[in-house]
This record gives sequence, structure tokens and C-alpha cells, in this order.
Amino acid sequence: MAAETKQGNPLVEALPPATDYLTYLTLVEQVLTEDNLPILHQVLQDTELTVNIGWDLVHILLPLLPSSEECLQDVAAKGNPREVILKVTEALRLLEFEDRERDSDDEEYDKPTGGSLSKAAAIAVGESSMSPALPDTVLPPLPVLKFEVLLDLLATLHSRVKAKYPSRFLATSLQAILTAYNRATSHRDELTLSAIKLVKTLSGTKRPHLPPRTPSGNLLRTMLHRSEPDPEAQSESPTADENTLTNRLLQSFLTHVMEDYILTLASEDDVPGFAWSSRLMEKYEPSRIRPDKPKYGDRFANEDALKSRSAIVGQLVALAQDLGLKTQDLVTAIMDPETEKQGIPGGEDEPPNTAEDIPLSKTGALLLYTARTVKQELYTNVSSDDAPFIHIFPDHAAILQNYVGIIGQQTVGMEPEALLDSILALGLIAVEKNAVGEPTDDEAFAKYLQTTSLISANTPSPSLRYHAHYLTSTILRSHPSSIVRLTFIRDTLEHCPYENLKASAVTWLKGETLEANPSIPATSSSSQVHEHDESNDSEEASVFATPVALHTTAPYLFPDLTSTYNSATDLSESFMQFRQELGFYLATLNFYYLLLSAKPLHDALDIRTLHKESRLEEHYLSPLKDVVVRFKGGLGSGWRVSGRRE
Repeated sequence: MAAETKQGNPLVEALPPATDYLTYLTLVEQVLTEDNLPILHQVLQDTELTVNIGWDLVHILLPLLPSSEECLQDVAAKGNPREVILKVTEALRLLEFEDRERDSDDEEYDKPTGGSLSKAAAIAVGESSMSPALPDTVLPPLPVLKFEVLLDLLATLHSRVKAKYPSRFLATSLQAILTAYNRATSHRDELTLSAIKLVKTLSGTKRPHLPPRTPSGNLLRTMLHRSEPDPEAQSESPTADENTLTNRLLQSFLTHVMEDYILTLASEDDVPGFAWSSRLMEKYEPSRIRPDKPKYGDRFANEDALKSRSAIVGQLVALAQDLGLKTQDLVTAIMDPETEKQGIPGGEDEPPNTAEDIPLSKTGALLLYTARTVKQELYTNVSSDDAPFIHIFPDHAAILQNYVGIIGQQTVGMEPEALLDSILALGLIAVEKNAVGEPTDDEAFAKYLQTTSLISANTPSPSLRYHAHYLTSTILRSHPSSIVRLTFIRDTLEHCPYENLKASAVTWLKGETLEANPSIPATSSSSQVHEHDESNDSEEASVFATPVALHTTAPYLFPDLTSTYNSATDLSESFMQFRQELGFYLATLNFYYLLLSAKPLHDALDIRTLHKESRLEEHYLSPLKDVVVRFKGGLGSGWRVSGRRE
């Protein structure tokens, strides 16, 4: 820098010993602007000065990003690393992400205190106090840029700390990173890539960094700084146990990043998470692929957003492998029935003493395990130590109990779609491998089916509803006792409040009836009635081959509707109820038509007695006909449904 540039500049004239360090720091805070950042950069080459004031410069320099990044790197490379780590983690804990859109023609953003970009963002990426700008690229919002830079600083700082217990510093940093990461509502790809980059740097992993889809400052941040030794370095090196503890911290951190990243993915166009269930079904059951819809496998191969999503999780999976995170460790976390402890938001846990004190994220462990397993299923046929352990009973049943309906049965199916996709994918793999196992008793069997069927009723995703229904139907058919299967079907018809599930129960009953009576010719109305054609009955004759099944379910198949749609009920109210129950009515009418059409069934199932004793015509068919006539008449007179929902 030219001498005339320095002459008269207070950042130079007030340098110690002209003033003490506290006074000089106060002066920096008062006079620092983007214009004199190059002078501050030169000043900070004095290691003694930077050791004394560096940690207090962090909060001053952050609002001036990206112009101030070089000075921040000076602080990380030359300041006291222990003190600077405290200030960086403090900045991460205070970091706020604002999810608001700005007009593209804004010339200047809000002041830094509002968590927005300062006018420094107008500087092209790569432009700093000592270097010209690189070609224009897209800068993220200031909070995102702060996050990226702060993690880069931590990578430098932790590599400088020479302590007997470095895990104590690392534990604090990783907690602060997760605190900030959890607050983000956008730019999750960039934030996740920064976290991955940090772990790779700290662990010494040689795997190359994955660039973001949109060029950003993080990609171009390659400045080299000569780091000074730790001024408080301890001569005693970390023990093997300390190294194990540090590695476990990074493993745990990855599982939490895995959880937060995947569970916040948007499920647009019915792509829940990674659509693992749908992609598996495309491989297992190609005949079920709809020709009018693009295949999920093709979408993940061709759509940029989904390709980026896969690449990032691929990096997380590979990095977990590099860190030695074993599948058995994931399984232990997944199968632990204890509810995961939630920390105080913004709080800080005490540093752990042993690796055993550091839990993995339960949800992150499940997602990581599923990613490993699905990858093996989709892309290789070679078995390995990471081969799926999952059986439906007791393993998948335990997973459902640990992750679904934790608050109560009323919340089953309301879990994040990416989580449900992961759980269903593991069930589909078990079914494909014929790994059903043995339920402990009929109650455990019924509880499993209740959970999967409620998922099929409640989840908003059409694809997940189908996979849950497929899993329920397949596992129901797997039980060797037709009495147990009938009991579940009847209980669903009698007690289930969801009409779509009751319609499914009718389909199961139809399928069982057809399978138990093979003399019935296949008809168009009886297609797709069950998932497997094999008979699983160990009994001499299935109960579905006798009148018992139909006669015990008839009160719930064909309920008494004489008072449900009487003329005293408001027409709009009646129509809304009718619309909700229409799917169930159509399913039962379709089944009844099959029973009437298949004459070989008449004697075997005693259809005549069923019709007579259930008073089916009087209690069911006639009320349905009457209410349809009422609706048609109302429409003809200009009636409209109030509050109608599509």
C-alpha cells in the first residue's frame, strides 16, 4: 500500500503504542468502513495486535460482508483461536434468517441489524481489499453468507487449537452451527454444503467438495492465509479416547444435519423427500407404473433440483462412511424405544466426557440408514455388511412404534412426508425380500396394520397413501389365519372413522372372497382386489369360503341408512356427508354387484339369507336411491351446495 494512502488514516496513526488496545478497538468500531477495510487488512498482519483485538472484531466485520471476509480470515488465522471461537459461536447463535422476498431492482438492502444484506453485497464475488472482482455470480442473502463465512473461520480456528481436550471446543461450535442451521427457512442446499465442507476439513477427509448449483461466494472462497500457532498451545497431545470422542461428535453432527435437511425438503409434485418408496416400487413392481406419469427414477436423474438434492445427501452418506459410522450404530439408535431428548432452544449442553455420551439423531439415523439401504437396492445387487436387517416383525413394527404417532394415534400419518417415505421404503424392502417374520401375537399384528392403514388414510401425499395401502394389504394377506384376517377387516369396517379405509377394507374382503372361492370367474369388477394370489391359509378351509365372513361383516358393509339421509336433514348438509362417504358406498355396491353376478357364490355363501336377514334392500339400497333422487331434484331446481369442498 502506498505511503500516502496510510498517511493521516486514524487506523494507522492510532496503532499501539500510540493508544492502548481497548482504545484502538473502540476507534476501529467508530471509523471502520468498506473503504478502509484494505488498511485494516494490512494492520492485522501484526500478529500481536490481532491476538489482542481480533476476537472483538468479529461482530464489527460481519455486517460488512462480503468485503470484510479477508479481514475475518486474518482474525481466524492470527488471533487467539480459543477466544475467536467463542465469538464465532456467539455470532452463529445470534444469527437470524429472514424469509422475505426483495424486489430485484432494490439498489440497497436494509442495515445489517435487520439481518439483511448491506450495500457491500453489490461487490462482485472475489473482490476484496487486495484482489479484483471475479465474474459476477449470485450472492446469497447476508445471513446465509455469514453462515458460510463463519463456518470457514471455524475450519481455520479448530485446526489451530492445540489442546489436550479439543473436543470441548468442537462440541460448542457444532451446537452453535446446528442452532443457526435449524433457523434457516431457505438456501438449505448452500447451508448444508457449508456444513459438509467443515466436517471434511476437520476430519481430514480427502473427498472433493460438491459445488452448489448456483455459483456463490462459497465456491470461490479459496483465499490462503498463513495461520499462526496457538499462543496457548498445550504440549500434551490428545489421547486416543479424545480422538474417538471428537470423531463421534462429527458423526452425531452429520446425523442432525441429515435430519434437518431431509425433513425440510419441499414435497412439490408429490415428491416426498427422496421418493424412495416410489423408486423402489418402480423396480419391484414395474407393471404398476402409470404410463401417463414420468417415472420417479427418471425425474431424479434429469431434474436439476432433484439431482442437487440427491448429490447433497450422497455427500452426507459418503462422509458418514468416511467417519466410520457403522450401520449397527444407526440400528441401535433407530430401535431405541426412548424418546429423543430435545435440548433447550438456543441453549448449550455441557461438553461430553466420553463418546458414549454423544447420541446420534434418532431421525437422522433412520434417514441415513434408509439412504444406505435404498442405495444398495436401487443401484447394486451385491450384498455387504450393510445389507438390510429389517423384518416386518419385530423390526419394522418397532420402527413404526418409535417414529409414528408419537403424540397420539390422532397424529398418525401427519409426520413429515420425507420421514414417512423413509419408513415405508424399509417396509417395502422387507416385503420384497419376503422378510415378514412373526408377530408376537395377534394384537401386535393388528396394531401394525392399524398404523400403516392410518398412514394411508391421513398422509397428504397420494404416492405415500398408495404405498401404505400396498404395505397394509400385503402384510394382511401374509397372516396364515383367515380368522385373524377377517377380524381385522371387520374391526376396520366397524370402528374406523375414515371412509377411505373402510373402502379399502371392502376391497380386502372382496379379494379374500375371490381367493377362497376359486371357481368364481374373473370379472372387470373384481380386478386388483388383492396384492398376492397365493393362499396363506393353514386351515383346511378359509372362513371366507363360508357364509360366516359375509354375515358377520354385513351390518358394517351395508349399514342402516334410513335415518342418515331423511328429508328433514338440510340438503347441503346431507350432500356434504354423502360426498365424504361416497367412496365407501361405491366399494360396497361394487362388491354386492359381484356377489349377485357370481352365481356359484349364491349357495356357498348363502347370499339369499344375507340379503334377507340384513334387510339390505330396505335399510341400505332404498335410502341410497332416495337420497340420490333428492340431490338430482335439488340440482334441477337451482340448488347449490354451500361450503362445498373439492
